[in-house]
Amino acid sequence: MSTQSHSRPLSRPSLPLVLLAGLLVILWLAGGASRDSAAGQVIVRGAAWAALIVGLLLCRPAFSAARPVWLLLGSMVALALLQLVPLPPDVWQALPGREPFVEAMDITGQAQPWRPWAIVPGGARNAAESLIVPVTTLYLATALNRTERRWLMPVLLSLIGASMLVGLLQFSGVVLNNPFINDTAGEVSGSFANRNHFALFMAFGCLIAPIWAFSHGHGWNWRIAVACGLVPLFVLTILATGSRAGLLLGVSALGIGLLLARDGLKALFDKAARWVLPAIIAGVVAMLAVLVLLSIVADRAIAISRIVEMDPGQDMRSRGLPTVIEMIGTYFPVGSGLGGFDPLFRMHEPFGLLKPTYFNHAHNDFLEILLDAGVPGLLLLLAAVGWWGWASLRAWRGPARRAGGLARLGSAMIFLVLVASVVDYPARTPMIMAVLAMAAVWLATGPDEERDRIGNAADYPSRRSALPRKR
Repeated sequence: MSTQSHSRPLSRPSLPLVLLAGLLVILWLAGGASRDSAAGQVIVRGAAWAALIVGLLLCRPAFSAARPVWLLLGSMVALALLQLVPLPPDVWQALPGREPFVEAMDITGQAQPWRPWAIVPGGARNAAESLIVPVTTLYLATALNRTERRWLMPVLLSLIGASMLVGLLQFSGVVLNNPFINDTAGEVSGSFANRNHFALFMAFGCLIAPIWAFSHGHGWNWRIAVACGLVPLFVLTILATGSRAGLLLGVSALGIGLLLARDGLKALFDKAARWVLPAIIAGVVAMLAVLVLLSIVADRAIAISRIVEMDPGQDMRSRGLPTVIEMIGTYFPVGSGLGGFDPLFRMHEPFGLLKPTYFNHAHNDFLEILLDAGVPGLLLLLAAVGWWGWASLRAWRGPARRAGGLARLGSAMIFLVLVASVVDYPARTPMIMAVLAMAAVWLATGPDEERDRIGNAADYPSRRSALPRKR
């Protein structure tokens, strides 16, 4: 297959691309909350089911292209559904941590009923239902061809830019009430209910913008100008969110983004003196530093202010951690069931942690998975992280021309989600679920496409060598 055939612009979008782009727009509007009671969940899941039904009837995905991703996601769905299967009373009572519920039934004189593995069946059911978003995204993404998977970059970058504009309007004092998510008035969270999730979304922009700008390698173009304007705005928006974790994610994304764009930068300045490219990079870094400094002086860098003013003794994440660890031991090795953290934490919450607001999640998704799903969840988590590490090694090692830039981008995006999950729960938000599924497809399919030039613009001038020579 000729490499030139892959560089042609997309003349007409296919049905899977239209369905996936439409789903992403709906997720942008109504999929920024993780709470099951948010009004947007009905819209998001309804749209996902509709897109999946149409896709099943009219689209043919390449399952083999992302087989590990399908296996992992299928295992997640199976585990969630398994927790809803009713168990005989003797089996259920033998599970660890069920004693208070058994005693409650004995006190009232009622017979022990058949109950599901999950202590809070409604939470497990909601967790299973929420997986329709990544399942649909994965189905449609694997039905795309190589060119169309590349087009997901500008689609996602456009949505990130739109969310940034909403965040900047909120920062300017404009009151925007999204009826589909449980956002907090006065908080800079863009199209999300949680500012940490919004900051992660902005960090995605810092990753995508450089590789999108330098994906063609044909000298200066309008993409480079747009990316140079977007990245500083993404950084400033992260500062405005007040997300402390967002600062780490933003810095990491900037560094990885420059690494992803290095071949395009080299191709752009290959005829210039050697000092020109380092000087430009240093100038960009200096400009960003000045913008951050000006934000601090103007008291607009809320995230940095929160770090300076942070009192570790008052941070609920650290205060609630001992209780979470104790709960893991109570329900180990089978877990308490998906989606039941809130009511179960109230059972175990000591008086010293009582406050008007509630602790909705463990704010460490790795620990919460272990609490909810026990050893089965831990094994699935280790398998997912292990696959990511193996696939990332494949994508990043060797010459740039042998690894698709989309694969490296997908690897970096999953890395950011993993880092964010140490202190939060971003992958429980429908929009981040969809992005994570797309990143996994990029990572799974990119390395096998050895002629993919995304992010490796230095290879473009040598395309003629791929054509057959005349004898």
